[in-house]
Amino acid sequence: MTELLWTGDLNRRALEPQVRGPIDLYDTTLRDGEQTVGVVLDPEQKLEIARLLDELGIDRIEAGFPRVSEDDYRAVQLISDAGLRAEVWGFSRAVAADVEALVELGVSASVVESPISDLKLAALGLSREDMLERIRKAVSFAVEHGIRVAYFGVDGTRADLRFFEQAYKTAIEAGAQEAVVVDTIGVATPEAAAFLVGATTEWLGEDVPVHWHGHNDFGLATAAAVAAVQAGATVVHGTINGMGERAGNANLGEVALALQVLYGISTRLDLARLRDVSARVRELSGYELEPWKPIVGENLFTRESGAVASQFHDPPSIEPYSSELVGAERKIVLGKKSGLDSIRIKAEELGLDVPEERRADLLARVKALGASKRGLVTDDEFRSMVDG
Repeated sequence: MTELLWTGDLNRRALEPQVRGPIDLYDTTLRDGEQTVGVVLDPEQKLEIARLLDELGIDRIEAGFPRVSEDDYRAVQLISDAGLRAEVWGFSRAVAADVEALVELGVSASVVESPISDLKLAALGLSREDMLERIRKAVSFAVEHGIRVAYFGVDGTRADLRFFEQAYKTAIEAGAQEAVVVDTIGVATPEAAAFLVGATTEWLGEDVPVHWHGHNDFGLATAAAVAAVQAGATVVHGTINGMGERAGNANLGEVALALQVLYGISTRLDLARLRDVSARVRELSGYELEPWKPIVGENLFTRESGAVASQFHDPPSIEPYSSELVGAERKIVLGKKSGLDSIRIKAEELGLDVPEERRADLLARVKALGASKRGLVTDDEFRSMVDG
């Protein structure tokens, strides 16, 4: 893969020594991602997405929260029975009825969540003691029925640290085998994420795998996830395209690319498949993405600028990694910002005979049309100019 990367040597020098992974990727598109406003996926669509995630190399797929609706129950059932390579996880609150639904479905692993910040507890009218008792009962019930539990302390990044430690230790004592550090409102800086993951590892011991679950309200979800990994998290939660309520969740594709390419920390994600999976999830969910979005954006390997077109023949000079790495195509488009090299490359691409002496005139016409349209000049419009 190194021949497809053109990121220089500075990162390696700054980061050595570095953890190597592999890091497990935990996808919650089908639960947390579906909380995106206006998105509703039926059970068959969720099964299709789960199969795509499995092929993509996701390690753990959260099939859903079965008590939300009959459709969600059915989706968890379909995905659990699909024979996927990835581990299929459920989701439950620290409520007996939620866990009972997972037991009915035969789910072998699940997040069990409860709020632990005083802000959340006050909103629910619960004391800390009430919540600790709920954690004990729900986790022990799940474990007694053969479910591997990862305890998930909601709003942990705004919790009192002494109660955070107490809640997680209570969950582990009740039988939870893993712990999820949760930035529910997306307020953690990368430094805070690393601090809290490191503290959790110290409190619970190195034998308890620690996950990171972050949101993107300040645009720091990817950076926080990477920092969490550097501090010892071995599982990162996120969604395809960063789907989720408010500003969304951590984008698993971006996290995987940053870890693998910039930090040398391996995951099992097949980056070359990511754009196709992104497009299908987007189609099923009914939303659009910014064309400049990392990895999956339409414009990443598309060039309009004439200054850049003059270097188009030499990808390492204008791109940080090869389009092959993420299964994308490179192309030149024409518009107001085009240059003479843009005309030459586009003519060659379309098989048009455009002598050098004609390029300046064609460029002037392309620029004028692009400016008047306030957009790009299509291939058909360029052909008409050449023929005219």
